[in-house]
Amino acid sequence: MRKSQVDHVLRAAREISGGTDRFIIVGSQSLHGKHPDVADGILVSREVDLFIPGEERLTDLLNAIGEGSPFHETYGYYADPVGQNTAVLPKGWKGRLVNLPPGDTGGAKGLCLEPHDLAVSKYIAGREKDRIFTAALVAKGLLDKDVLRQRLADTQVDERIRAAAEAAIERDFKASRAGAAKKRRP
Repeated sequence: MRKSQVDHVLRAAREISGGTDRFIIVGSQSLHGKHPDVADGILVSREVDLFIPGEERLTDLLNAIGEGSPFHETYGYYADPVGQNTAVLPKGWKGRLVNLPPGDTGGAKGLCLEPHDLAVSKYIAGREKDRIFTAALVAKGLLDKDVLRQRLADTQVDERIRAAAEAAIERDFKASRAGAAKKRRP
């Protein structure tokens, strides 16, 4: 999904919510905050997971541009209204939100997860699509292993889930090093 498409979703979300101008993007599309030109190969999802901070009741209005809506059918992408607690995030994530760079949002402001906070939420979720996403982030050099480990330590989560996330971080960085070494060989 391109940033211009995220901008379009925000523009529509602002209109549907009666002029609300702040949205928090918590899914993979939040990567556009720090990396607006990231390759399409990393951001393959067609939805923008977002909520309206402090206005959970308004978030439900965004279903009008959600999955299966005329908006989705027309454009091929959509808003996925979620709750603030949908993603398990490290302590302090709100203070690290990244502004979505300017674009054609009709005055809507997108606040995006910082990439390491996003990655921690994906490592904790642990779905196949999340494993592919985090491996791609590591392979592209968009994440720092020490920062990830610290953020994971700052996240309230069951110890079994934490251990699985730690193992996945190690696996991704090991695979990335192996891939880089392979490229250097003649």
